[in-house]
Amino acid sequence: MMQIVSLEEAVGQPLAHDITEIRPGEFKGAAFRRGHIVCRHDLEPLRRLGKEHLYVLRPAFDELHEDEAAVMMANALCGEGVGWDESPREGKITLKAVQDGLFKVEVEALARFNALGEVMCATRHSNMLVESGERVAGTRAIPLMIKREQVEQAVRIAREGEAVLRVMPLRRVKAGVLITGNEVYYGRIQDCFEPVIRKKVESLGGDILEVVFLPDEDELIAKAALDLLGRGADILITTGGMSVDPDDRTRFGLEKAGARDILYGAAVLPGAMFMLADLHGVPVLGIPACGMHAKVTLFDLVYPRILAGERLTRQDLARLGHGGLCLKCDPCRYPLCPFGKGS
Repeated sequence: MMQIVSLEEAVGQPLAHDITEIRPGEFKGAAFRRGHIVCRHDLEPLRRLGKEHLYVLRPAFDELHEDEAAVMMANALCGEGVGWDESPREGKITLKAVQDGLFKVEVEALARFNALGEVMCATRHSNMLVESGERVAGTRAIPLMIKREQVEQAVRIAREGEAVLRVMPLRRVKAGVLITGNEVYYGRIQDCFEPVIRKKVESLGGDILEVVFLPDEDELIAKAALDLLGRGADILITTGGMSVDPDDRTRFGLEKAGARDILYGAAVLPGAMFMLADLHGVPVLGIPACGMHAKVTLFDLVYPRILAGERLTRQDLARLGHGGLCLKCDPCRYPLCPFGKGS
């Protein structure tokens, strides 16, 4: 409800409209924005603008001002690693990462939140790597005055289950690398995988414990995998031996070592013959041959999620099919491209 009040009476009340200031040759614009809560130190500047009375908003008992609503929603949406540090403006608050890590969005909860209609939250894509201080989302109330019940419903949705927005820190891993294949082991061709894997692991804060070259023999692959675990590897990365040739023995060697929950194959190109498994509690990621020449593959979508502590299922990999086609752009713009953004 809009009322005319004196300046003194306006203290603590939100302005019903922008108040314009004009300084010839210097400035023309809003000195005070609609919705600004009038403070006592605002009174003298308002008098200099010729104001003795103001239109203010007096919310009913069941209404909230847009800024108050934005604060309630921002607090409800922010989970681990997400926060805000600026006052709301025109009912809008920018949400930022407060630590480096993997940005996670509870997509279904976000959709329910936005379906209410008079509130909104727009985010970056889930599963993107972000740095502390980066903007990850924005939330606002749509009308200037909003029903309290609507905001409270939005807050309830945001607080059900996992927080809607999180930034999960990445583990600093010691990676054991198994490079299999008779052609490399016996020196018939030069290995091209090691520098690729080393760069990807180190770029996310990890270290390479050891790189082991192996022939296509189940027993040797199994023994090397278990040896790396015994030496403290907390993730295993394998290359080669992922196709359908009878000599490709990597998966079978890992099974012999005790690997379980083996997920082989995914609806992503490049990376369809990717493997994900668990070996005595340690994640195992198998990179097919495309990892040698393609800058970005399914490995790049999955690896950060593993570092963030996720245990991916067959359904998680299946969802990656939507948006899982790399367009092989030249130059490559990943991660600022559609690849991996559909899930």
